Formats: sequence, C-alpha cells, structure tokens
Amino acid sequence: MEAVTTVTSGSWETLGEAASLVRRIVFIDEQRVPQEEEWDGRDAECLHFLATLNGEPVGTARLLPDGHIGRVAVLSSARGTGIGYRLMEAAIQAARETGHPHAALSAQLHALAFYERLGFVAHGEVFMDAGIPHREMVLAL
Repeated sequence: MEAVTTVTSGSWETLGEAASLVRRIVFIDEQRVPQEEEWDGRDAECLHFLATLNGEPVGTARLLPDGHIGRVAVLSSARGTGIGYRLMEAAIQAARETGHPHAALSAQLHALAFYERLGFVAHGEVFMDAGIPHREMVLAL
C-alpha cells in the first residue's frame, strides 16, 4: 500500500489536538523542552499546519501573525520522508498569501541546512532557547 501524506491548515481549535500530540512527543519528550515554554499561549492567534501519514498526525508547524514560522516538528518515524519540507512549503505559501515581505524563524542549529535548502538565510549570533542552541533565519518572499 502506498503511503498517503496530506498537509492541512487551520486554526488551533480545529488542529490543536493533533498538533499538540506531535509537539509534546518531539519537543517535551524528545528534546526535554519545559512544558511552560512549549505552551506559550500564542497558539490561538496562529495559523497551524498538520501533516498526516495514512491519516495519522506526524508533523506540525505554525505561522504567527507577524510572519514567523515556528513549532516545526516531525515525529522521528516520519523524518527524512519530505514531510517537514511539505509543512514548510505550506507555511511559506501562507505567509506569502498573507502579504508578509519575508518569513522568519528561529532554527535549532542541527536544522540550519534543512531551512537553507528552502532558501532561508541565517543571521545573528547563536542563542539558547529552551536549552537548545538556535539562530535566527529569514526568507524574502
């Protein structure tokens, strides 16, 4: 049977349950991000993206009202399959359609090359967020 991958967008009200499951596994369980940092109270104001594989949630991302893309997470079982790329393409397209001149994100250092393949450019110094080294990145739209 061929794998069926979909990426949908919507509000936290519609996608939050599935997105929070993915984020809890990736950020809180795997990366040990404190819950109070992960659940920052901004989800209701964001556009969310959910990737499913054969109907099961495997990835998520969000677009903040200011054009920042964040909370990009893919379950370990689905990494390397192109799901993260598809999530980012959807978020970038949404930022473009919303009229943002650029998309921005804070990338974990290990993911810099992934975002660079999408056209993002790193700038600024390395900084710590939730105990994980990051750099700011931007993509002109």
